[in-house]
Amino acid sequence: MSDQTHAAPDGGIDYIAVEQSPRFLALKRKQRSFIFPLAAFFLIWYFVYVLLAAFATDFMGQRVWGDITVGLLFGLGQFVTTFAITMAYVSFANRKLDPLSAEIREDLEKAQAQA
Repeated sequence: MSDQTHAAPDGGIDYIAVEQSPRFLALKRKQRSFIFPLAAFFLIWYFVYVLLAAFATDFMGQRVWGDITVGLLFGLGQFVTTFAITMAYVSFANRKLDPLSAEIREDLEKAQAQA
């Protein structure tokens, strides 16, 4: 068993010890360092959109082309931003989080097989 997986008193895996291991903590830190800034950005962007729609109706109602207004473009931008953030997270997870989580899972599977 590696230092990442400790046997529980009943002979199984001590998941609390795994959760407190340096590799698992690094995994959580990497995930949070990506998620929290993007979540903050999106919430600010969303609330700016809502506030503009509520208090800057003249600005949001400006026609850009035909019946297309600034407000409509900002609203569609919300969808684009959501998809972009999702794609960025999937890419980040595939490159940074999945390899580390696979290592942790492999250690747990080896420890379970030895138990």
